[in-house]
Amino acid sequence: MSEREATIRTATVTYFPMFIATLSLITSIYNGYLNNRFVEIIQRNLVRAEAMRTCKEVIDAYFQVKFRASLVSENASRAGGGMGDVDAANAVNKLAALGTYLANFSDDATRERYTHLSWELERIVKEAPRTQPGDLARLFEPADQMFSGLNSDCVRTARQ
Repeated sequence: MSEREATIRTATVTYFPMFIATLSLITSIYNGYLNNRFVEIIQRNLVRAEAMRTCKEVIDAYFQVKFRASLVSENASRAGGGMGDVDAANAVNKLAALGTYLANFSDDATRERYTHLSWELERIVKEAPRTQPGDLARLFEPADQMFSGLNSDCVRTARQ
């Protein structure tokens, strides 16, 4: 074996394992990056799915508040209040709890809007016994606008 062949063999034996180790290190770093991206995607999808489930429940709760307030308004003259008022207040509390949970996925301005919606619904339910059923829609107009913003937030989340 010539001196040149010995030098090439020594260089190959020395540098080839280093090259393989470097490739292995680069592959490991890339694999870590891909794993982090995968975890981020899963977390984002879990948050989105939870937000969508909560949006569905908030929408249901809002219409339950409207339904219960209309019952309170219709029955105010006959029954003088009672369980209908309690059911309506309970529906507002459920919406407030779900809205608070949903707002935890959002910024402070969104939390404030959802809080104002809850307060508005509490006010409406308290006024429902003194409101004629025909005037209830007008009483709900500000809440409907606030709810429209909440629903838009849900649609935006669904499209992400």
